[in-house]
Amino acid sequence: MRWLTLYARSRHVPASLTAVLLSTVFVRAITQGTEGGSGDARMLPLVLGAGVTAVSVGLSGQDPALDRTAAIRWMPRRAAHVLLAGTFVGTALTVALAVSRDAVPAELIVRDCAGLTGLTALGAVVLGGRYAWSMPFAWLSFAFFAPPATGVPMQVVTWMLLPPDTAAGTWTALVLLLLGTTAYALTGAKGGR
Repeated sequence: MRWLTLYARSRHVPASLTAVLLSTVFVRAITQGTEGGSGDARMLPLVLGAGVTAVSVGLSGQDPALDRTAAIRWMPRRAAHVLLAGTFVGTALTVALAVSRDAVPAELIVRDCAGLTGLTALGAVVLGGRYAWSMPFAWLSFAFFAPPATGVPMQVVTWMLLPPDTAAGTWTALVLLLLGTTAYALTGAKGGR
């Protein structure tokens, strides 16, 4: 059990979890009583984006050479790290919405959280742990200002803003989760810190 504590500390898990909780509470507080509130389609991915940004700092270790020489199997630990981080982000938002009695479909939270988590893991592989947040941030930013989704290509681009029963949105999120988690589990973060 000591290795789990050391792993959590080396990956900044306590600080990440605190940041997820604070960002969720903050966004809920500023949207409480506003006209759009959580009914605004853009608010949900914004909160989830803040959450995956907070957990992205733990996707690389302090020393990549030390990680490579460790006598443990990293693949299952990396995959579990990504999946547990995404689960925590989604759970924090679900609890915040339940406390405030806002109705948001669970499928929407699961889909958006899964896709953004996979995108963050992919960002760690491509850009390194320090900049893993930039891929979901860039995609969110582009989706917010993209024209309305009339065709499948624009539905893929704006997948996180679509209703939960949209096939293109669901498949895009699933592909991002599988691609990001698999790539991160196999290779880890690029270069380390």
